[in-house]
Amino acid sequence: MDNASDKKPGNPYYSRTDRTKLNVSDAEWKRVLPRDLYEVSRHKATERSFTGKYWDFTGKGTYYCAACGLKLFRSDAKFASECGWPSFFEQIDPTSVTFHEDNSYGMHRTEALCGRCGGHLGHLFNDGPEPTGKRYCMNSVALEFEPDAVKATTNVAEKDTITLGGGCFWCIEAIYKSLKGVEKVTSGYAGGHLAHPSYREVCSGETGHAEVVQIVYDPHQTSCEEILKVFFTVHDPTTLNRQGADVGTQYRSVIFFHNKQQREVALTLINALSKAKVFDNLIVTKVEPETKFYVAEDYHQEYYRLHKSEPYCRMVIQPKLEKFEKVFKDRIKH
Repeated sequence: MDNASDKKPGNPYYSRTDRTKLNVSDAEWKRVLPRDLYEVSRHKATERSFTGKYWDFTGKGTYYCAACGLKLFRSDAKFASECGWPSFFEQIDPTSVTFHEDNSYGMHRTEALCGRCGGHLGHLFNDGPEPTGKRYCMNSVALEFEPDAVKATTNVAEKDTITLGGGCFWCIEAIYKSLKGVEKVTSGYAGGHLAHPSYREVCSGETGHAEVVQIVYDPHQTSCEEILKVFFTVHDPTTLNRQGADVGTQYRSVIFFHNKQQREVALTLINALSKAKVFDNLIVTKVEPETKFYVAEDYHQEYYRLHKSEPYCRMVIQPKLEKFEKVFKDRIKH
């Protein structure tokens, strides 16, 4: 997105980068918003079904709040619905859309509101598709669409990146550094709310971050599916917020996908493992869109290689590495 689209002439409250919550009077909103948007956003009007420009729109990109510019949905979460309004099964992050009980017109519904300006977007229903079962039924006029930038094709092989949390990052890093096709593995933190967290802060459990590794790989030599098969082989995806003796939300099992294909591969693999009853207990691994990744302190990088003789490395990391080498013996770097 270029900087020009971050602001909107005539609306000083519109921004695609500022997430500060707004407290603007109704009179001021009436002054700066187009009439149809003002009626929907501030007076909870509803556009007629099958008339909005996005109800059957299939473009690839991002949907923003038309009133304030907050990022709301990705096109990957949009699905064809017969209701006549644009429908999504997932919001872009937990704070982008908020909810309010709506008992108007003799009905009990859940109103969906913009998380920044509080403007009315539509309603949330529990009749959507998997994996959420939700249907965000939105008014087109309350949304603004920005298409994805088209990447120029080159002869250089593209690299792909995925971020995984499966307990202590020392373990996961050591394993993926041995997999063919993986070009870089970096230990760090993701999924939290504090900028630039330290290891001590993450270990407190108060920042919301998970210990993760960010993996850069060559899709011509390995694949997202193989990387995730390794992931489910070398850690226990059924224990909530723990791996063995390591306990805490920072040790949760999570896949931060960087594109739609990774998300689909992850959900398909989890479904297949669940149906095959590979594990005795339910898989609790979360599949979430990538968040800001913070590189961990230098002493965490390549920890196993530099400290092989330490008790934790011998008792915890080494058995996992041996299991990986046994199951994926033909895929080990030499």
